[in-house]
Amino acid sequence: MKPHAALALALASALFVGCQTYQAGPSLPLTGDPIVDGNLHITQGLAKDRVLWQYRTALEAMRRADFPEAKRHLDNSIAAIGGILQGDADAKRARRLFRAESSKKYVGEPYERVMAYFYRGILYWMDGEPDNARACFRSGLIIDSDTENKTFAADYVLLEYLDGYVTARLGGDGTDSLKRAQKQSKLELPPAYDTSANVIVFLEFGYAPTKYRAGEYGEKLQFRDSKSRAFAARVKSNGEELRARPYDDLYFQATTRGGRVMDQILKNQAKTKKTTDTAGDIGLVSGLILASNKDTQEIGLGLAAAGLLSKLASAATNPKADTRSWDNLPQFLSFAALNLPPGKQTVEVEFLDAGGRLIPSLTKTASFDVASTRNDIVLFISEQMKSN
Repeated sequence: MKPHAALALALASALFVGCQTYQAGPSLPLTGDPIVDGNLHITQGLAKDRVLWQYRTALEAMRRADFPEAKRHLDNSIAAIGGILQGDADAKRARRLFRAESSKKYVGEPYERVMAYFYRGILYWMDGEPDNARACFRSGLIIDSDTENKTFAADYVLLEYLDGYVTARLGGDGTDSLKRAQKQSKLELPPAYDTSANVIVFLEFGYAPTKYRAGEYGEKLQFRDSKSRAFAARVKSNGEELRARPYDDLYFQATTRGGRVMDQILKNQAKTKKTTDTAGDIGLVSGLILASNKDTQEIGLGLAAAGLLSKLASAATNPKADTRSWDNLPQFLSFAALNLPPGKQTVEVEFLDAGGRLIPSLTKTASFDVASTRNDIVLFISEQMKSN
């Protein structure tokens, strides 16, 4: 083989070695308990997935009423995403041609990051710190404000409503927030604030949207509706009944943000992959044909080597969208405020299907004492909690 052809093939080999697919870490033994498995991944799993497991584990802990555990994971995840949203080295590397998006540290799509602040706000309110809860709800609105299509910027109805509600409860004027929440409402019009309520009920039902890849090379991130069973709830207590329809739909939130920075990067990577693959085919086929003739052998080998280089570059280009997902999120968010007398009380939550029919297996109850002087009772009721 001529020297320059041999050199080209050597370069191809070097490129192949240097562009190996990102390798996952060792698999961890799973017990089937989301808390145990989540903590194992957080402490011993891949660092790039740590925030993902903190999200998942925190929410599972909330559904088991293990609120200290939930706070610990949410605090750690919020600290992490606050620290790496700007200028993270792995995120920068993931934008390069040969790095998969899934190799970067996971922080989640905006709707996922919003939910971390939403849940932390609930926990602050439980601890008698509604001002800190409001700060979390406002942080969620800020995260949701950076959309490509400004029609859907900061359009979480419940976050806007709760911002104003807490403001009103603290003696301020929450009128503007209420008006914005009502204007943005697409599912259920939020009611006027009941500042005398002493039992605050946060409700979630349905299942998170599913991420999947589309496009010739999987470069497009798409979302699939989870087809939830529950579409509304009834909250019953002390002879009072409130219908709690969803204020926010996370599938809607996931699909109305417009493009991401990574979308254009992945689109360019897919275009590069296709171009280099086609060029490689042409180079290899033409080169092999010319190399079969003694008079054009040298040119043919050079073309074949260039074609191989192009094919290897195409193979090493990884435009696949990142489908890691906070997969135990709900689809719908709702809220109810009750004014209950002092003493032992029980709240029953019934979940209803799209036709308004009761789904008996999903009914939840919560019992508690209402004192005459104390912080609000804050309840968190999820369809995905085990029935009690």
